[in-house]
Amino acid sequence: MPLHNGRLDDQDVALLNALVGGPVLAPDTPGYAAECAVYNLAVGHHPAVVVGATSPADVQAAVRFATAHELPIAVLATGHQAIVPADGAVLIVTGRMSSVAIDPQERTARVGAGTRWQQVVDAAAEHGLAPLNGSSPLVGVVGYTLGGGLSPTMGRAFGWAADHVHAIEVVTADGVLRRATADTEPDLFWALLGGKSNFGVVTALEFALFPISRLYAGGLFFAGEHAASVLHTYREFTSTAPDEVTTSIALLRLPALPFIPEPLRDRFTVHLRFSYLGSAEDGEDLIAPLRAAAPTLIDTVAELPYARFAEIHADPVDPAPFAERSALIKQFTPEAVETLLALAGPDSDCPAAFVELRHLGGALGRSATVPNAVANRDAAFALWIVAVGMPQDTAVAMKFAGVALDSLAPWCTGGAYLNFMSVDDATEDRTRTAYAASDYQRLREVKAQFDPMNLFRLNHNIPPQLRD
Repeated sequence: MPLHNGRLDDQDVALLNALVGGPVLAPDTPGYAAECAVYNLAVGHHPAVVVGATSPADVQAAVRFATAHELPIAVLATGHQAIVPADGAVLIVTGRMSSVAIDPQERTARVGAGTRWQQVVDAAAEHGLAPLNGSSPLVGVVGYTLGGGLSPTMGRAFGWAADHVHAIEVVTADGVLRRATADTEPDLFWALLGGKSNFGVVTALEFALFPISRLYAGGLFFAGEHAASVLHTYREFTSTAPDEVTTSIALLRLPALPFIPEPLRDRFTVHLRFSYLGSAEDGEDLIAPLRAAAPTLIDTVAELPYARFAEIHADPVDPAPFAERSALIKQFTPEAVETLLALAGPDSDCPAAFVELRHLGGALGRSATVPNAVANRDAAFALWIVAVGMPQDTAVAMKFAGVALDSLAPWCTGGAYLNFMSVDDATEDRTRTAYAASDYQRLREVKAQFDPMNLFRLNHNIPPQLRD
C-alpha cells in the first residue's frame, strides 16, 4: 500500500503508533521536525513518518510497517554523516536506545543503537578501559563502527573498530530480530561490518575494550605561513612513526566565532593532532621534531585521562551545515606535499574550511581480526576536505575539492573510506570503491538474501544481486 498523494493515511499512522512505545510522527504532527533533526544541517529529512524507537520491538514494528507499505527505510542516530534525504520514507530514530553495559572481566561493552562515544568512554574509564572511539564525543557508536571506525586515539595500534566487534543485534527487512556473530549468521555479520545500514537496523552492538586509561595527546597549532615546514616534517615523522602513535594534520581556515580560540580566528593555521599510548617521557621525545618544525600558537599536548580524548581534535559540538569530499592516499611523497601546499597552503585561495590528512597504516593496514568487509587497508592516509555552509554556499569549495582530488590523483589509491563519503558519493560506482571487488559481489549476494526489495537504500547503497 504505497503513499496516497505523497502521504500516509492517518489511520495507518495511528495503527503504527499503537504498536510502538516511542513517538510516531507524521509531517503535520508537532515534534516531527525535532525528531528528524541532524548534526549536518546541509541534508534534511522529510519522511512519510518518523518513529522514535525505544526498543528492538519498536524497530521491528517500524520495519514491518515499511515493508507492508512498500516504503524505503532510513536510520538516524546522530546525523553526523550526511546521507541521502529520507524523503517519503519510514525514518527510524534510535537516539533513545542509548544503553551502555561494561563487562570489566571480559573487557567488552554492549551498547544500544543510539549510544554516543562519550557515554561509552566514560563508562569504560571507570574500569581502566577504553574503546576505539571516534574524534567527536557526540558521534554515534553504531554508524561509526559499521562504517569501519577510524580511531584518532589508538587506531594504528589496534586497527579498525569493526575488527573488534563480537556480536551485532539487527532487525532485517523481514522484521526479524537476529543476533549475528562470526559463528551465527556469519554472512550477515561480515556484511554489516563495512556495509553500514544496507542490511538492517542495528539495535545493539558488542565489542572489545582495551586496558588504556591515559594518553600523551593533544594538538599543536601553527601559523599558516609555516605550513610547508610543518607538512614536510610531518611527512618525515609518519614515515617511521611507531604503531603506538596515531596522528593527523589539518590545514584550517576558521571564522572568527566565539567558540574558536582567539589565535585561530579568521586566519590560516595548521593543526597537528597527536595521540601516543606510551609514557609522557617517551612521547615528548617522539613529538620533539614536530614541535621544532615551527613556533606554535597553541600547544595542548600533555598526559591526560583517556576520558578527555575529545581535546585532541576539538571538534565542534553544535550542529552546522557542511559538505565534504574525500580520498585515500597511497604514498605521501615530497611531491605530494608540494601539490597539497599549492592547492591549500598559505599562497592559495583555498575556499575549504579544512583540508585534513589522517595517518593510517600500522594495525589499520593489517588483515581483519574478525571477518568483515572493511577494505582499502593498503592506504597510508585518509584525505578529507570540508566546507561549512548550505549547498548553495559550498558550491565553490566543492568545485575546489574536485580539482584538489584530481591534482592529487597520482598519489591516491582510487578507493574510499565509507565514513568520509558524502551525499554526492551515493552512487553505485563511487560506493563500489569502498570495497574490494570480490567483497562487493559478496555484499550484493548477502543483500539479496536479507533485503531483496532494497528497502534499506537511502544510504551508500549496495543493490541486491539480481537473480536469473
